[in-house]
Amino acid sequence: MSDLGSTVPRRQVGRLMRQLREQAGISLMAAAQELEFSRARMYRIENGEVPVRKHDVIAMCTVYEASAEMTEVLIGLAQESKSKGWWHAYGDVVPAWFELYVGMEQAAGRLRSFAPSVIPGLLQTREYAEGVFREWIGDDDDAVESAVAVRLERQSLLRRSRPAAPRLDVILDEGVLRRSVDDRLGMQKQLAHLVNVSTRPNVSVRVIPFAAGPHKAASSGQFTILEFPAVGTTSPEPTTIYCESLTGALYLDKLNEVEAYESIWIALESIALSQADSDDLIGAILKESENDG
Repeated sequence: MSDLGSTVPRRQVGRLMRQLREQAGISLMAAAQELEFSRARMYRIENGEVPVRKHDVIAMCTVYEASAEMTEVLIGLAQESKSKGWWHAYGDVVPAWFELYVGMEQAAGRLRSFAPSVIPGLLQTREYAEGVFREWIGDDDDAVESAVAVRLERQSLLRRSRPAAPRLDVILDEGVLRRSVDDRLGMQKQLAHLVNVSTRPNVSVRVIPFAAGPHKAASSGQFTILEFPAVGTTSPEPTTIYCESLTGALYLDKLNEVEAYESIWIALESIALSQADSDDLIGAILKESENDG
């Protein structure tokens, strides 16, 4: 496969396996015992976090009494799930829980991201990313440089032509723009980049001003809504909500979960400044920074 790598087929295998297990009326624990898998491994397989070997697919399909046709489909998807995307070359710099997201990001047709505290990775400049990772990682220069390299590599998807670049809509809290990294000139460059990047036809950056007051997303934290295009004759991946934490991430794709975040996004759009007014506010904050310097 291309740089989309193994993520989509892995998630398809996991989703189909979960459906087969539930149709067979077998609990996750019972399936794990029958297959001699750990509960954690079963969970990771069904969530598309790990590739599945052919003989494991056959064993699972046997336990779930899947049809021969379905078994063949799953074997084919399992073989595709072994392909590697560009991010695998960075090894431990990309933690396993984030590796899944990077692959999903590459496969998405549209990304909508709410950022209440930090500028999203896809819009960070090198200097800003260095400032962020210096705080998170510390003084390990090699680790910081590797993390920044991954972040900048991810951004190439916004400029690609095959497959078409995804649509990226970002809503920032005004506080994000005023929370500067140590590199003052770097922060100024970051603010200018936000205005410049929003001129691209597939990128939108809007700001929720302090004047908007408390809002519906105040308790949600940072999140991204990923929508996926259909590939060939296969149905598209379900819309997924990505929420990151200190130790891992949540991938929410149940209808009620997606609807809850869609509702929050609509509320955010209703109070965010227009693109033009957002550009003006970012420009004003940039000017303030230059004058303070």
